[in-house]
Amino acid sequence: MEKYQNLLVVIDPNQDDQPALRRAVYIVQRNGGRIKAFLPVYDLSYDMTTLLSPDERNAMRKGVINQKTAWIKQQARYYLEAGIQIDIKVIWHNRPYEAIIEEVITDKHDLLIKMAHQHDKLGSLIFTPLDWQLLRKCPAPVWMVKDKEWPEYGTIVVAANLSNEESYHDALNLKLIELTNDLSHRIQKDPDVHLLSAYPVAPINIAIELPDFDPNLYNNALRGQHLIAMKELRQKFSIPEEKTHVKEGLPEQVIPQVCEELNAGIVVLGILGRTGLSAAFLGNTAEQLIDHIKCDLLAIKPDGFTCPITVDSDNE
Repeated sequence: MEKYQNLLVVIDPNQDDQPALRRAVYIVQRNGGRIKAFLPVYDLSYDMTTLLSPDERNAMRKGVINQKTAWIKQQARYYLEAGIQIDIKVIWHNRPYEAIIEEVITDKHDLLIKMAHQHDKLGSLIFTPLDWQLLRKCPAPVWMVKDKEWPEYGTIVVAANLSNEESYHDALNLKLIELTNDLSHRIQKDPDVHLLSAYPVAPINIAIELPDFDPNLYNNALRGQHLIAMKELRQKFSIPEEKTHVKEGLPEQVIPQVCEELNAGIVVLGILGRTGLSAAFLGNTAEQLIDHIKCDLLAIKPDGFTCPITVDSDNE
């Protein structure tokens, strides 16, 4: 079965240029498939007014939907004229992230593409609450696009977690590389894939509280552990040693720095999708680092991920 043949692109209603749609066309031109341009719209004032009958409110909603549909068609006109298959769907929904995820599930989309806004001064990505909901809860891979052209010789960086604290990271690392290799070879002639892992230094308070503790010995042992794990990982996929990077420091600092040094077009990472108390207490590594990234981001969930959004079979 071919992958990445059914792309869902979230349209940004606040600007005329659509980088996410542009990136989807880039993928489809090289890999084939179809694109659905999707936009959930809602105006609370239409539902609160008592001066309109239900039929009049429905007519107004349909008018907004038709207007937005025509606007998206105008945005996509050059792609449509070039023969790119783009379906356009606008729906009335008061929870955009639920509407998007329900569409992913119902129509079995295998890739979700959305624009992430950019901080003008720093060039890093800015993620909205909608972005976070999609990153945490969408069952399909989520590609967050920066508003810039793909680097001509941009690398692809896979951020692996090589700590041996939780076994599920091993399976997720394999999945990240497998999906990255698959997709990159579909859309690039000679993809330049690099593996990256960061490891933390010894906490200062341990060295203070334990006089016999040698932080240098600890850091060297930790680096050695990560180098061995990286070697095992790269050999499984025949990735050259010079394209693997084990760096000392926190992931949220190391990953953006290495991505910039390598002129990365995209960084691929796993996201567990923690929500509620789990997210509050444990945090999400991805959420601590991606606001600093200056390139595209592809977030992938582990196998067995349970999406908290469900779709009734009667509505499919």
